[in-house]
Parts: sequence; structure tokens; C-alpha cells
Amino acid sequence: MGKLTKIFILFVLVIICSPFLVDAHVKWFTKVTPEKEAIELILSPMFMTLTLLIAALLAVLTQLLPILDNIPIIKKIDVILDRYRKSSRYILKYGTALALMIQVWSGTIFAPEFAISNNIIRILLWLTILLLLIPNHYATKAGAIILFCLFIYQLAHSGLFHMLDYGFYLAIVGVLLVGRTKLEDWGFPFLYLGTGLSLCWVAVEKWVFPAMSIDIIHHHAVPTFGFAPSIFVVLAAFIEFVVGYLLIVGILNRLLAFVLTLIFISTTMLFGVTEIIGHLMIHIVLIIFIIEGVSFYDPPIKIHRTKISQMVFVFLNFVFTVAIFLLIYYRFA
Repeated sequence: MGKLTKIFILFVLVIICSPFLVDAHVKWFTKVTPEKEAIELILSPMFMTLTLLIAALLAVLTQLLPILDNIPIIKKIDVILDRYRKSSRYILKYGTALALMIQVWSGTIFAPEFAISNNIIRILLWLTILLLLIPNHYATKAGAIILFCLFIYQLAHSGLFHMLDYGFYLAIVGVLLVGRTKLEDWGFPFLYLGTGLSLCWVAVEKWVFPAMSIDIIHHHAVPTFGFAPSIFVVLAAFIEFVVGYLLIVGILNRLLAFVLTLIFISTTMLFGVTEIIGHLMIHIVLIIFIIEGVSFYDPPIKIHRTKISQMVFVFLNFVFTVAIFLLIYYRFA
């Protein structure tokens, strides 16, 4: 059995049992100076083969998930979770307040790498938290506007390229602003689109700057299940990219969202407080997805009516998405 065949067979095992690099911004946990990998080394035969194999797997997944959704116990769970959909916006609102509160206590804004630079920012953060905690939609909108201004402030200091890692905060602002308006139904689709794009963007970092992730593996004793660290980093990045892609195209169902939430939460066992501070909002979004499912989201795949056309769409779209993200990231990194 060849190396690539073994990698593909064990890909699911890596997803379930070794999630420690997934959802981890590598720049938080290593002091290694970022060095861009040569593009010809990134686009190795293994990388391109994995891209095609995963694209084929996702294409099959589009037809498999509806079958899983019809399993009696899954249907019962769906009925139970449907009752809690009205709580989703409150979870997002108060979850955002909680995440910001933890950040203020740690002296950071949006991510562990961004220290609060002055007392005005600290005051505005506390004001945002207070407004989000008030049970009034006008106060929520005011808090969202301040949060947007804080994001723009950090964008001016850190640059667009860096802040794309945290673009999901703009999606959160959007959801909070459209609450109780005619655009309310667009809120959560926008949230998943923004979160999915952020996850895909962060995943590419591991391909372009693999030395940083390899350093984390060595210093944190991350298990690689017999894979060379360089291969394991590629796999870890694909896992994160696939999660983002599933959110964008609307394939991710409640069952997968639950598994992925457990995977992401398990990273705290390795990276501790820093991981909690940095990715609490991602966990909250996935929890909301478990509750909401995709009932409110008309995913792009639904444009295609036949099974074959859906599979072809997902296959080609995944390959195209990987190529676009990689080329754009590599160009501006």
C-alpha cells in the first residue's frame, strides 16, 4: 500500500483523534519567524492528490448526509433541537459578550496577539459588553456598531491581510444589526459564510508557513500517528479548510457540526487558556449551528437539482476554492 493511499485511509482517523492543530492560529504558539514555503513545494504530488481525493469524498458526502438525516435517532434529535432555535440569537449575543469579557480580562482584543493599547479601547470594549447584555434590540445594535468600529480600529493597526483571520467578527456584527428587521433571515447565512471564509483563510497559513506548525508539533508533543510532521501539517490544514468549506456551501449538518465542535473544544487540552481566549467565538458559532442546522440556509448546492450535478459542483468548486485561497494568500503573505 502506497504512502498516499495510507494517508487517505487514515484521514478520518486524524480528524477524530488528532485535532490539536485544527482551529489553532499557529502564530499564537510559536516564536519561529514565518518563512514562506516555495510554491512548487506546497503544490506537491501529495497535496494535489489529497485535494482531488477530498473533493471526491465531499461530492459523495452530499448524497450520504440526507441518508444519515433519516436515521430515526437523528430525526428525534433534530426535533428536540428545533425547539431551541429561538434561543440562537441570544446565544450569539450573550456569547459575544462573554468572549469580549474574557478578552478584556486578558488584556487583548479579538485575539491573543492583539494587546489593548489604551484605556479608550478598554472602555469601549466594556461599553460594548454592557450594551450586548441589555435585553433590548436597540442596545444590541448599538453594541454591534461599537464592535464594528473597534474592528476597523484594529484593522487600521494590523492591516487587512492579518485581520482576514478574524473576519467572522464582521459577520457577527451583521447578524446583530439585522435582528428584528426585514433582513433578519439573512443573518445566520452571513454568519456561516463569514466563519467559513475565516477558517479557510487561516488553514492556508499552515500550507504557506509550515515551519511554524512543525515547531508547535515538536514543542507541544503533538501526536502525529506515525506521519512525518510536514505531512501531518498538510493534513491538519486540509481538515480546517474542509470545515470552512462545508460551512460555506451548506453541506455541514448537525451531526458533523457536533463532531467538529468536540474536536475544536479538545484543542484546549493542549493549548489551554490562549486557545479559549482566541477561539471561544468559533465554538459559539458551531454550537449555534448544532441548534439551527441548515433549515434557514438555502445553500449554493441547492441550485443544482440532480445528484450528479450536485456532486460535480462540489468536486469542482472545492478544487477551485483551494486554488483561489492558496494563490491569493501566497501572493500577499
